[in-house]
Amino acid sequence: MMGLAAMAALAVGAQARASVTVIGGGLAEACSKDALSGKTSSQFERTCTEALDTESLNARDRAGTYVNRGVLKMRRMDWTGATKDFDDALRLSPNMGEAYVNRGAVAIGQHRYADSLPDLNKGLALGIEEPAKVYYNRGLAFEGLDDMKSAYFDYQKAVELSPNWDAPQKELTRFHVERKE
Repeated sequence: MMGLAAMAALAVGAQARASVTVIGGGLAEACSKDALSGKTSSQFERTCTEALDTESLNARDRAGTYVNRGVLKMRRMDWTGATKDFDDALRLSPNMGEAYVNRGAVAIGQHRYADSLPDLNKGLALGIEEPAKVYYNRGLAFEGLDDMKSAYFDYQKAVELSPNWDAPQKELTRFHVERKE
C-alpha cells in the first residue's frame, strides 16, 4: 500500500476532471475544447473569461463555461479560483453534476479527502458524462482516508465503466486481495 504522503502527491496530479461540452461556435466552445484537451496555460482561461464577459450564453452554457474555466484553473492548482468557478456554475445550474465532481476534485487536491465525498457523491447521483472519473476520484479520497476497501471497489468500478483508461488500472496494481475464510 502507498503511504499517505505519497498518496497526497498522487492526488494533486492525478485526480480526474470533468469538463462540459459547449457547442455553437464562439469563445465558449473554444473554452470547452481547451478544457477537454487537457491544456494548462492561463492563456486558455482568458478565452473562457472573454466568453463569459462578451457572449450571450444560456444558463447551461454559461455554467458549463464556468466549469471549464474552473478545470483549467484546477490544472494549475488554483484551488480558490477553481472552487469559485464551480460555485458560480452551481448557482446558475444547481443540477450540473460536473461542477460537483470538480469541486470534489479540488478538495482532493487540497488533501481534504472527507470534504470531497459529499460533492463526488452528489455529482454521481445527478449523473455526469464520465462517471468513471467520479469513481476514480472517490477511490483517491477513500485511499486518503485509509479506507482501502472502499478505494479498491471504486477503482474497480472505474475500470468496469472505462476499461481502456489506464489510471484506475494502475491504482489497482498496488492492491493485494485475499479472501478470508
